[in-house]
Amino acid sequence: MAKSEKIVYYGTGRRKSSVARVRLIEGSGKITINGKDIDEFFGLETLKVIVRQPLTVTNTTSKYDVICSVKGGGFTGQAGAIRHGIARALNEANIEYRPTLKQNGFLTRDPRMKERKKYGLKKARKAPQFSKR
Repeated sequence: MAKSEKIVYYGTGRRKSSVARVRLIEGSGKITINGKDIDEFFGLETLKVIVRQPLTVTNTTSKYDVICSVKGGGFTGQAGAIRHGIARALNEANIEYRPTLKQNGFLTRDPRMKERKKYGLKKARKAPQFSKR
Protein backbone atom coordinates (compact mmCIF):
# COMPACT_ATOMS: atom_id res chain seq x y z
CA MET A 1 0.00 0.00 0.00
CA ALA A 2 1.38 3.43 -0.98
CA LYS A 3 1.89 6.16 1.61
CA SER A 4 -0.56 8.49 -0.12
CA GLU A 5 -3.44 6.00 0.24
CA LYS A 6 -5.53 6.54 3.34
CA ILE A 7 -7.73 3.96 5.03
CA VAL A 8 -11.43 4.60 4.42
CA TYR A 9 -14.24 3.39 6.69
CA TYR A 10 -17.80 3.17 5.39
CA GLY A 11 -21.15 3.41 7.14
CA THR A 12 -24.74 3.61 5.96
CA GLY A 13 -27.20 5.51 8.12
CA ARG A 14 -30.97 5.65 7.85
CA ARG A 15 -33.73 7.64 9.54
CA LYS A 16 -37.33 8.15 8.39
CA SER A 17 -37.00 8.25 4.59
CA SER A 18 -33.40 9.59 4.55
CA VAL A 19 -30.40 7.46 3.61
CA ALA A 20 -26.81 8.63 4.19
CA ARG A 21 -23.67 6.99 2.78
CA VAL A 22 -20.76 8.03 5.00
CA ARG A 23 -17.00 7.73 4.47
CA LEU A 24 -14.50 8.33 7.28
CA ILE A 25 -10.95 9.21 6.20
CA GLU A 26 -8.12 10.05 8.59
CA GLY A 27 -7.73 13.82 8.49
CA SER A 28 -8.37 17.08 10.30
CA GLY A 29 -12.09 16.84 11.15
CA LYS A 30 -13.70 18.47 8.08
CA ILE A 31 -17.32 17.41 7.45
CA THR A 32 -18.57 17.52 3.86
CA ILE A 33 -22.19 16.72 2.98
CA ASN A 34 -23.26 16.41 -0.68
CA GLY A 35 -20.16 18.39 -1.74
CA LYS A 36 -20.91 21.25 0.67
CA ASP A 37 -19.42 22.12 4.05
CA ILE A 38 -21.59 21.26 7.09
CA ASP A 39 -22.12 24.99 7.89
CA GLU A 40 -23.33 25.58 4.33
CA PHE A 41 -25.58 22.47 4.22
CA PHE A 42 -27.31 22.76 7.60
CA GLY A 43 -28.63 26.15 8.69
CA LEU A 44 -29.66 25.22 12.23
CA GLU A 45 -26.97 24.78 14.88
CA THR A 46 -28.87 21.89 16.52
CA LEU A 47 -28.60 19.80 13.33
CA LYS A 48 -24.82 20.39 13.21
CA VAL A 49 -24.59 19.24 16.85
CA ILE A 50 -26.60 16.07 16.03
CA VAL A 51 -24.22 15.23 13.16
CA ARG A 52 -21.11 15.74 15.34
CA GLN A 53 -22.41 13.75 18.37
CA PRO A 54 -20.72 10.38 17.61
CA LEU A 55 -17.38 12.14 17.00
CA THR A 56 -17.55 14.17 20.24
CA VAL A 57 -18.55 11.15 22.35
CA THR A 58 -15.59 9.10 21.05
CA ASN A 59 -13.16 12.11 21.15
CA THR A 60 -12.36 11.77 17.42
CA THR A 61 -13.52 15.21 16.26
CA SER A 62 -10.17 16.19 14.75
CA LYS A 63 -9.06 12.66 13.83
CA TYR A 64 -11.34 11.89 10.86
CA ASP A 65 -12.68 13.75 7.84
CA VAL A 66 -16.32 12.91 7.10
CA ILE A 67 -17.52 12.81 3.51
CA CYS A 68 -21.12 11.80 2.99
CA SER A 69 -23.95 11.87 0.50
CA VAL A 70 -27.49 11.96 1.80
CA LYS A 71 -30.81 11.59 -0.04
CA GLY A 72 -34.48 11.74 0.86
CA GLY A 73 -36.47 13.18 3.72
CA GLY A 74 -36.09 16.55 5.41
CA PHE A 75 -33.21 18.21 7.25
CA THR A 76 -33.88 16.55 10.61
CA GLY A 77 -34.11 13.07 9.10
CA GLN A 78 -30.96 13.67 7.07
CA ALA A 79 -29.04 14.82 10.17
CA GLY A 80 -30.17 11.69 12.03
CA ALA A 81 -29.18 9.48 9.09
CA ILE A 82 -25.71 11.07 8.92
CA ARG A 83 -25.26 10.56 12.69
CA HIS A 84 -26.22 6.89 12.31
CA GLY A 85 -23.79 6.48 9.39
CA ILE A 86 -20.90 8.15 11.24
CA ALA A 87 -21.52 5.93 14.28
CA ARG A 88 -21.46 2.79 12.10
CA ALA A 89 -18.26 3.91 10.36
CA LEU A 90 -16.59 4.68 13.72
CA ASN A 91 -17.62 1.23 14.94
CA GLU A 92 -15.91 -0.25 11.88
CA ALA A 93 -12.81 1.92 12.44
CA ASN A 94 -12.28 0.87 16.06
CA ILE A 95 -14.34 -1.77 17.88
CA GLU A 96 -13.47 -0.14 21.25
CA TYR A 97 -15.87 2.73 20.42
CA ARG A 98 -18.83 0.32 20.32
CA PRO A 99 -19.82 0.43 24.05
CA THR A 100 -19.91 4.26 24.14
CA LEU A 101 -21.76 4.52 20.82
CA LYS A 102 -24.25 1.83 21.89
CA GLN A 103 -24.76 3.44 25.31
CA ASN A 104 -25.66 6.77 23.67
CA GLY A 105 -27.99 5.02 21.21
CA PHE A 106 -26.15 6.05 18.02
CA LEU A 107 -25.94 2.52 16.57
CA THR A 108 -29.69 1.90 16.90
CA ARG A 109 -31.76 2.53 13.78
CA ASP A 110 -34.72 4.80 14.67
CA PRO A 111 -37.77 2.74 13.60
CA ARG A 112 -40.27 5.61 13.61
CA MET A 113 -41.71 6.15 10.14
CA LYS A 114 -44.58 8.13 8.63
CA GLU A 115 -47.83 6.23 8.95
CA ARG A 116 -49.53 5.34 5.66
CA LYS A 117 -52.73 7.06 4.52
CA LYS A 118 -55.88 4.95 4.86
CA TYR A 119 -58.79 4.99 2.41
CA GLY A 120 -61.81 7.01 3.50
CA LEU A 121 -59.56 9.35 5.48
CA LYS A 122 -57.84 12.59 4.49
CA LYS A 123 -54.49 11.63 6.06
CA ALA A 124 -53.27 8.66 8.14
CA ARG A 125 -55.75 9.40 10.95
CA LYS A 126 -57.55 12.62 10.05
CA ALA A 127 -61.17 11.86 9.13
CA PRO A 128 -63.61 14.10 7.26
CA GLN A 129 -65.79 16.24 9.50
CA PHE A 130 -68.68 14.28 11.01
CA SER A 131 -72.23 15.58 10.67
CA LYS A 132 -75.36 13.88 12.07
CA ARG A 133 -77.64 15.27 9.31
